[in-house]
Amino acid sequence: MRNNLLLLLSAALFMAACGGNGGEAKSAETKDTATSTATPAASAAADKGLELIGSNDCTACHSIHKGQGPNTGPAYEDVAAKYSPAADSTIDRLVKKIKTGGNGVWGSNMMTPHPALSDSDIRTMVAYILSLKKT
Repeated sequence: MRNNLLLLLSAALFMAACGGNGGEAKSAETKDTATSTATPAASAAADKGLELIGSNDCTACHSIHKGQGPNTGPAYEDVAAKYSPAADSTIDRLVKKIKTGGNGVWGSNMMTPHPALSDSDIRTMVAYILSLKKT
């Protein structure tokens, strides 16, 4: 049990250390595809969501598109495909999941909790992720 805890803690520290600025490059390369058909207001919100994702440790485990980078967690386009972007209950549930972490929805990999992130910032990130849903 102690070894499992040590392994989990080591993995969490590794992911946090690797996630620092990794999103900036991905941010720039995916910005055009995410915001090209959006209104100016929606475009600004998407830019803010993408900026928040890039400035946190999100890209240590997630990528925008499937097959991009080493995914421990699902690609954001897969998350968008799974959830309805219009449902407030979906957004609330995803905000809570990001805040508290956990596993089971996308397999056995553990998502680290992010209690220091504000609900407002997480909502902005979730809105951006759900905007990737292909129609």
